[in-house]
Amino acid sequence: MAITLNAGLRREYEQLFENCRIRPERMAEVERTIDKLVQHRSRYDTVTARRGVPWSFVALVHNMESGGNFSCHLHNGDPLTARTVQVPAGRPKQGSPPFTWEESAADAMALKQLGERTDWSLAGTLFQLERYNGWGYRRHHPEVLSPYLWSFSEHYTRGKYVADGRWSDTAVSRQCGAAVVLRRLAEKGLVDFTDRPRVTLYAATDAEPAESEPLVPRHATRRTADAERAENLQRWLNTFPGIFLKVDGIPGDNTSGAYRAATGHYLPGDPRAGQEPPCTQAISS
Repeated sequence: MAITLNAGLRREYEQLFENCRIRPERMAEVERTIDKLVQHRSRYDTVTARRGVPWSFVALVHNMESGGNFSCHLHNGDPLTARTVQVPAGRPKQGSPPFTWEESAADAMALKQLGERTDWSLAGTLFQLERYNGWGYRRHHPEVLSPYLWSFSEHYTRGKYVADGRWSDTAVSRQCGAAVVLRRLAEKGLVDFTDRPRVTLYAATDAEPAESEPLVPRHATRRTADAERAENLQRWLNTFPGIFLKVDGIPGDNTSGAYRAATGHYLPGDPRAGQEPPCTQAISS
């Protein structure tokens, strides 16, 4: 049976993304991955210009499929000095080798029928990432969320294909999942989704909420005794479309800005309260 992005699967992806928690011991590696992808964003943007595929999707596939190697075809890792030999063979069909990485990557996206008309909503993006790797986990081992998406998060512990068609219950993926990197990119304000554009702040009032307002910590740039309250607030704010916060218990500028987006107020103690006229302003992550 073909797997389609129906309403149930869409909500599954959305809930997994909203509840995605990166394992603390893996955070440094996730940050290094993001630094590498952002460093080469201009190259990914070139593929976006050719095909209409978001730069982040191209970057994530490049990282997952070839470790970010720009000397190989994105299709299968064959060298760019000739057309591909492995499946899919003979790509790109147009042009003459050696190929640039950008033209080969655009051809790989075209072969997957990915472009500007693809559903690039949050769920649609996760669907295409899982589709790119294949449906083996979902079809044959639904008890394990695909590590291609969720490795390094609390959604994944163990179990993976160690070779084509060869399953291990105990093997653990050592590669950071694409959805995990995407979640951190969203937290940093580096990606947008068609159904969840980056939140814009609308200043309803500059008055601060009352000090006694429940569950609202004071603005702070480090963890305090209110860390648990701050985490609960961050989880709540993450339920708003377009808001993606790292749940770290630090009620800093990003959390305060997101709180203002949702309520019209900064957190108590935020020095920005009352210092700007009513206007729109994009969240900076």
